[in-house]
Parts: sequence; C-alpha cells; structure tokens
Amino acid sequence: MRFLFYNFLNMIYDAFQKNAISCAEKNQSVIVYAPTGAGKTAIAEHIITQCIAQNQQVIYTSPIKALSNQKFRDFTAIYGEKVGILTGDVSINAHAPVLIMTTEIFRNCLLEDPQRFSRVAWLILDEVHYLDDPERGTVWEESIIFCPTHIRFLALSATIPNTKEIAAWISKIHKQPIQTIVEQNRPVPLHHSFQCNNRIFSNFGDLARNCVDFSDGKSGRKKSKYFVPNKISSLIQHLKDKEQLPAIYFAFSRKRCEELAFKNTGFNFLSFDEKRKLEELFSLLLKKFCLENEPSAKKLWPLVKHGIAYHHAGLLPSLKEVIERLFTSRLIKMIFTTETFALGINMPAKTVVFDELKKFYGYSYAALRSRDYYQIAGRAGRRGIDSKGFVYCRINLRHIQIKQVKQIILGQPEPIISQFNISYATLLHLYKKWHDQLYAIYPLTLHFFQSAKRQRHNALSLLRLKIKMLKDAGYIQNSQLTVKGIFASFIYGYELPMAELYAAGVLEKLSSIDLNIVLAALVFEPRKNQLHVRFSHDVLKIHRLIFPAIKNIVKKEQKYHIYPLSKEPNFFLAPIIEKWSRGEKFSHLCSFTNIDEGEIVRYFRMVIQILRQLLFAPAVNKDFKITIKDALNMINRDEIDAEKQLREGI
Repeated sequence: MRFLFYNFLNMIYDAFQKNAISCAEKNQSVIVYAPTGAGKTAIAEHIITQCIAQNQQVIYTSPIKALSNQKFRDFTAIYGEKVGILTGDVSINAHAPVLIMTTEIFRNCLLEDPQRFSRVAWLILDEVHYLDDPERGTVWEESIIFCPTHIRFLALSATIPNTKEIAAWISKIHKQPIQTIVEQNRPVPLHHSFQCNNRIFSNFGDLARNCVDFSDGKSGRKKSKYFVPNKISSLIQHLKDKEQLPAIYFAFSRKRCEELAFKNTGFNFLSFDEKRKLEELFSLLLKKFCLENEPSAKKLWPLVKHGIAYHHAGLLPSLKEVIERLFTSRLIKMIFTTETFALGINMPAKTVVFDELKKFYGYSYAALRSRDYYQIAGRAGRRGIDSKGFVYCRINLRHIQIKQVKQIILGQPEPIISQFNISYATLLHLYKKWHDQLYAIYPLTLHFFQSAKRQRHNALSLLRLKIKMLKDAGYIQNSQLTVKGIFASFIYGYELPMAELYAAGVLEKLSSIDLNIVLAALVFEPRKNQLHVRFSHDVLKIHRLIFPAIKNIVKKEQKYHIYPLSKEPNFFLAPIIEKWSRGEKFSHLCSFTNIDEGEIVRYFRMVIQILRQLLFAPAVNKDFKITIKDALNMINRDEIDAEKQLREGI
C-alpha cells in the first residue's frame, strides 16, 4: 500500500514537491523557496491531509487577515468542518484540527497559553519572507523562537534567497534539522518586456540599445535625444492585439488605480455573450453580499460592462471579494490594483503590468526591490492554462535609470534581514516567566544570528533599557509584574498607552462609546491629508482626559532613549466611530470623512481586536467588562462584522 502511495506521488507532484513531502514524511522540518505559482501550497495540503488522518493538529499562519480568510475558504472547501480560523476579529471553530491564524495571533497564544498547542504536529508559515518586514518581522521571529520544540515547520516563500541561513538559524535554536528545498524554475516561464518612449521592447537588450538615460548635463552621462510619453492606451492595445489578456495592472496608489481604470473605458474586451454573463454574475454577487445599493459598487458598473475593474485596500472587504470572484471567472480582462493583490491571494493572469518601478518605502520613494518585483511579477502565467507569462514594465527615464531597471530584473534578490524589535507585551510575558534571565532569549533571535558584535551589543542594550523603563514606570516591582504590568502584557501593540490609562483609572470612567473613540484614536495612522479635523466638545473632553497619562509614558521612553516611541492618540476617526457606535448606517459615514471605506473597516476591526484583548485581560473588573461588551456590540455589526461576512461568503 505504501509503495502504491509513493508511486501516486511520483505521478502528480513535481520533483521539488516530492522532495519536500519526502522530508515531511520523515518528520523533518522544511523551508521551500520556489517561484509564485510553482505549487508550494500542494506541499502544505499534503501535510494537512496527513495530520488529519493521524488525528494531529496543524497550524497554518499567514501575514495578513485577507490571506487568512482566503485560506480558510480554500481549505474549508477541501476539509469541511475540520478547518477553523483565528485572526483577532474572527473566531470560527477555534479548536479545529486545521487552524488558520495570523502570525500575530499565533505569537500571542504562544506567550499566553503554550499548552494549547500540545497536539500540534506542524506549523506552516506562509510568506515567511515577512521575517524582514519592518512592522511585522519581530512577530515572525518570536513565533519561531517560542514555538514548542515538538512542532515541525513548513516555511514557504517565493522570495527568500538566503534560505540556508534561515534554516541554519531555526535548526540551531530548535536543535532539529531543517531541510531546504529550492526550486528555481517556474512551471510557466516569464517573458519580460518594456514600454519606453511609447515603444514596446521585447527584451532588456533592446531597451538598453534604444533608450538612453536622461542627465542634468553635469554627470558626464549621455542625455537622451528624444522623450515621448508612454501612452497606456498603446500598451493595452498591444496586449489586446497579442491576445495577452487577462492582465493585472499594478499601480502603487489607490487613486491611480481608479483613474487608470476609468481612463480606459474606451476599450471593450468582451464579446456580447461574455458581457451578458459578467453582468449577470456581478448582479448575483452584489445581491449575495448585500451591495446592490452601495455607491462604491454602483461606481464599478460602467467598468465591469467593459471587462475592467479595480481593486485596492480602500474598498469594502465584501466588494473586494466580489471583484476577486469576477476576476477568477476569467470574464474581467483588465484589473487595476495595488500590490496587496500580489500577496498570496491566488489570482493569476496571463500578463502583469508595472505602472512604474518605484514605490514608497517607509520614508521615501525608491526603485523596487528585486524581491518585490518578482513577488508581483509572479502573478503572470496560469499553470495548466498558459505556456508563458508576460510581464511589462512602463519605463519613464526621467524617473528611473536603465541600470536600476537592470538591477531590479536581472540582479540577485535581496536576502532576508532581521527587523527584531521586541514588544513591551512580549517582554512582560518573558519577564513573568524568566525574570532577569530573559536576556538569554536574545541570542536565539535571527538578529543575533545575523549581526556583528556591535549590533548585538546595541540590541541587548535596548532590551535592558526597556526593562529598566518598565520597572521605573511601575510595570515591574520586586521582580514581579504589577497589576498594571499584567494588564499591559495582554494588550499587544498599544500596551503602554492602554496600561497608563488603566492605571490612572481613566478607562473605567469611559462609556462604551467613549471607549471606542479612545481606541480608534490609538490605532489611527493619519495620512498627509488627514492631519486636521474639528472636534466636538465631548471629544476634546476625552482628549484632555487621556492625554496626560499617555504623555507620561512617552516622556519616560524619551528619558531612556527608547525608540520608536509609543503612539500618541489621533482623534481623526472620532466623529465617525461615535456615529457608528450610535447605530448610524455605514453608507452614511463617508459623508463625514475623506477616509476610504476599506480603511474605515480596517480601523474599526482593529478596535474590535483590542476590545477582545481587554475582555480577556485578567486584571479587568466585572463592571468594566460590561462596558467592553457593550462597546463590542455597538461596533461589531453589519459591514464591520468580519466573522459574519466570512461565514456567509463561504
């Protein structure tokens, strides 16, 4: 029987998949580095199937909620009720054999109750290159470091060139071998073309020979003789003529995506029959998700009739789901989207177009990293459908140089570099267990593994300063967590501002609506056009109530030279979260703010996540728990209720 099973494997799997599965069968952890679309998920599905058969539990983690939700839908279609999900704002079948979690939630559970994972045999880390994400990287390191030693790892990524280094780190801290499987070849090869000076060049050599970088005349470089603006209509006509649709057009701003979509309604990509089918499907999906009267859905109608759509984080999650389903129907031929569409979500096309090869990285615009380029380009080419995937880069030589284009496309992908910066909540959990011996944790980090002596010294010094500050601020006394310290250890991301408000007795004085306003002020990150808003008298009163306590902890961080500082509140969302908490319809909220609908949903769901953390924090009294539950009921409804939408969307 076993012989027949392995013969079956040989028939249906590629060589790298068989190698990874063979390692898993030997109970060996595995890191798989393979191009997007190569079939990494098939390895995960094999392990999941084996765990279910052997009555073992498996955890599947992903970096973002949207990807977790998609995996929940995908795996539920395969494994039925054996699948559950935990993402902070969603909890469905939380003790299922196959449990999908965001990495943050997995890390939190490891710190709070590691015994709950006693039956877990495998941890699947999807998109493990998030180890070097500036905001989330630390969470990934902590998830690996604190994972129980009996659990095996399957780590998956399309962009992790230093695979062996990461494997060596994991092997060292867990005292177990971890195999590396590297697959360089894509099942559907990519062909890279360029639009420059409104001409199409079919390879990099033709681009370099025919287009010369601009210069200011001081550097000594040649200056281009002619400049012709790239017309998007020329490129799209080329794709249509060459039968290279459907295409995903990536732009790096929401506004740009919508502008480009409407700019190209002169194209009609659909036959009469396709148009009829697409309109019927769109109507059906809008009805299913209760979006028939939603203005943002109505706005899409003129585009959908032409086989065009756009997709970005500013849209309602339910509307994004509709657009994704339209795209997978293969009736949408051109979708304009931001880079979030490239992350894990299984939406391949024949062609990918880059609007430009520069994007905003934290503080400035810079040329795309090679890793980011191939993460996005990997959406081109559908396995089993296309023999080749096509990638087009729109090049404006006033903004980017030929040598930069060459580096992006032909250079080596950037290695994964640790972004370790341990949170206060994690430190408090560690101190509770290990006291001052917690500094022995740092040598287990990827940061320590990769760093030189001075970098290690600086990182350890920062840890000591954080502990010293926590002691000074009353979170730790006599080598024990205080009540305030215990409270803070359960509030991830906003632990110190919330703990200061708790210790000052401010939180218990708030009504449920006021509590929602305060939490929205803590989670909100303003854009440049969102810095000023007129506040009501009640909001100003709340601001005066909470500001002294939060300012106090920021001063202590400055005193100990701890950066980044804890976030200070911004009340930009106050008017709309107050109206929502009082029962206002979601469709009316946008008339009171310039924030995109999807952004409103995201921030409100972040508030829900903190409310749930508050609800289970051991230091919270019964009366305040009633306030928290009321706040949750006020906000977690209709368009904001992620769990309801996920259940209904299956």
